[in-house]
Amino acid sequence: MVGIGASIEATATVYRTRLSRMSLDTPLPSGIDLEELDPSIRPQDDLFRHVNGKWIDRTTIPSDKARYGSFYLLAEEAERAVRDIIVESQTAQPGTEARKVGDLYASFLDEARVEELGAEPIRDLLLRAAAVSSIDSLLETLGALEREGASGFFQLFVDNDPGQPERYLVFVEQAGLGLPDESYYREEKSATIREKYAAYLERMLALAGLDDAAVRASRIVALETEIASHHWDNVANRDSEKTYNPMPWSAANDLVGDVDMDIWLTALGVPDRSFDEVVVRQPSFMAGLETVLRAENLTAWKDWLSWQVIRSNAAYLSKAFVDANFDFYGKTLTGTPELRARWKRGVSLVEGALGEAVGHIYVERHFPEAAKTAMDVLVSHLVEAYRQSITHLDWMTDETRGRAIEKLDKFTPKIGYPVKWRDYSSLEIDATDLIGNVRATSEFEFQRELGKIGKPLDRDEWFMTPQTINAYYNPGFNEIVFPAAILQSPFFDETRDAAANYGAIGAVIGHEIGHGFDDQGSKYDGDGRLTDWWTPADRAAFEERTKSLIAQYGALAPRQVPDHHVNGALTIGENIGDLGGLSIAWKAYLLSLDGAEPPVIDGLTGAQRFFLSWAQAWQLKARDEEVIRLISIDPHSPNEFRCNQIVRNIDEFYETFGVTEQDSLWLDPKERVTIW
Repeated sequence: MVGIGASIEATATVYRTRLSRMSLDTPLPSGIDLEELDPSIRPQDDLFRHVNGKWIDRTTIPSDKARYGSFYLLAEEAERAVRDIIVESQTAQPGTEARKVGDLYASFLDEARVEELGAEPIRDLLLRAAAVSSIDSLLETLGALEREGASGFFQLFVDNDPGQPERYLVFVEQAGLGLPDESYYREEKSATIREKYAAYLERMLALAGLDDAAVRASRIVALETEIASHHWDNVANRDSEKTYNPMPWSAANDLVGDVDMDIWLTALGVPDRSFDEVVVRQPSFMAGLETVLRAENLTAWKDWLSWQVIRSNAAYLSKAFVDANFDFYGKTLTGTPELRARWKRGVSLVEGALGEAVGHIYVERHFPEAAKTAMDVLVSHLVEAYRQSITHLDWMTDETRGRAIEKLDKFTPKIGYPVKWRDYSSLEIDATDLIGNVRATSEFEFQRELGKIGKPLDRDEWFMTPQTINAYYNPGFNEIVFPAAILQSPFFDETRDAAANYGAIGAVIGHEIGHGFDDQGSKYDGDGRLTDWWTPADRAAFEERTKSLIAQYGALAPRQVPDHHVNGALTIGENIGDLGGLSIAWKAYLLSLDGAEPPVIDGLTGAQRFFLSWAQAWQLKARDEEVIRLISIDPHSPNEFRCNQIVRNIDEFYETFGVTEQDSLWLDPKERVTIW
């Protein structure tokens, strides 16, 4: 009892002290923990490790994670908060959204029931795959299984049409692979991964009771290798113009030649007219399917179809399936030694299926409206800083400048949570039927997405939940979105000095706005229309700068895996976002001062706090396997370069820390890139 009373008194004392400080106009806390700065590493040589080095040295990555840092620390807090909401929901009134949340979680946590069932929940699905007798019946069976959550040839999603942004269309994207992307099937450096993948497939097929598992696994790998040969690489997939190929479904069907994809579409059971017109993102992939969907491949296709059934349900089957699945996708691909606790996986299931139902409660409990108000001010300063910067760009003509300002004026910021919440009333959940619930949520999402076709564009929709530690820019909506959960330290704290906030969340805001003007976002106008609003000369000047940035990043390799270089072309969009985000955040910070001189706090100038906060936000430690995997597929650069390489291009960083030619982070002024 003494401890509790002492804590209450200490809290009250701190609160009174804060009020006293504020009343005396004493500066707010700096937001920088001086004890965390590593004096053995100079910021002029390595800003990332100067700020995060001590933390990296003493931190052990949790055994159930491939990487750990600022985003993941916040994600853990959000995960615990969400678990509390979910557990409480188990006693809510039957039929309510809250009870659906609780019942879905309960069905996942009933491990005894899951073990008792073993592979039985997918037995009928495997029999349907085994009964396939022709390419036509393959298409029919696949369509029916996809509706229930299985993976197929394509990844389907609904988005607004880049050509007519006020309407929705179905997008058809290449899929069909079990490895992260097509490069894993062709590059020599992935040979060991391919061998382990084949062994993993054999293990999973055997667990499902299929005979000749090794032979089947070999056929699946060979078939997926053939599928992968028609995939576009991840750089081509970023191109907004190349991947925008609207056409009637009949024309898409014609791409596959003699293969009748209408059989698949009918079995998929889509709403009437929802596929009248589609966007085929990779037409040559669709055309390539004709050469793969051959009768002589039928046995391999049946094996592959069985694998899709197993793969789509593996996380919800008995421990043997879950462990085998984790051994490959967790241990082998990311280096993570330990499977996440079952409750954490249960939370992830609920978040994916009923995320906004949870988010509504999360916001009420964990997001103060004052934070939203403060963010409104930050956003307004960032937008104004972009406006002033664009107005004075020396490489852009007035014609393009006017259109850029017009786009900026049409940006829509969304902060914290949606103005209206998703309706889950038609979703039925049974606390005793995990696989049934998984299928029901897949069916619900299938209907919800395709139900958008033909309806007015819903600009209030969010594509992240409020409890997500992230942010995004949506070019089709021309919007920047900041979920509630990211609006906390180290990114944002309304009780600390502004410099730290502008260096962290301000740069995040600037980053997301910057995506509207990156190599792909700059192809969309202020209404979300994919159109060329640039003069040829201005586009050429822009691309000259982006080429320089691509070259800078292409020369970089993480210290822990020096044989693996960053793909500058893959990461260019995010690197432009980072560069614009930080440089514009600095201008926004100066705007916020309204001409006043920033105070020195804890011996640090405002500029020093700004850049140290930037570095603090990118705190991260990752396993070697995960770093290698991400370099292959992630459009973001490793965090050390998101921090260090960006500041090398910003003159204010040199002035702030007195960086000279003798310092490691020096970059010749002629090589520094300024875009926005």
